[in-house]
Amino acid sequence: QVQLVGSGGGLVQPGGSLRLSCAASLSGFSGYYMGWYRQTPGNQRDLVARIAPGGATTYADSVKGRFAISRDNAKNTVDLQMNSLKPEDTAVYYCRANSLTRGIAYWGQGTQVTVSS
Repeated sequence: QVQLVGSGGGLVQPGGSLRLSCAASLSGFSGYYMGWYRQTPGNQRDLVARIAPGGATTYADSVKGRFAISRDNAKNTVDLQMNSLKPEDTAVYYCRANSLTRGIAYWGQGTQVTVSS
């Protein structure tokens, strides 16, 4: 059974930092695109950052220069380091694993990030 377990969310003041982590029980983890998405009430789930199997990264314009995604294929984990957080970063953050070759994708359960003073 595939599981993506996200952790590291919480309440932080503007300008602060958080590190999200996603642990994946996923065979062939190194071959998956891993991403972090976020969603606020009434809105769609949007891509925040993605890392390809080879390590190439993609970021939403709103987080470039502040967030960094990384993966550890030995531990089956993907992290999102979030710096200089802003109130508009407040959302539920979801981890996603996507295999283009297998045509399948999995979502984690979501972790709340709240940026507020």
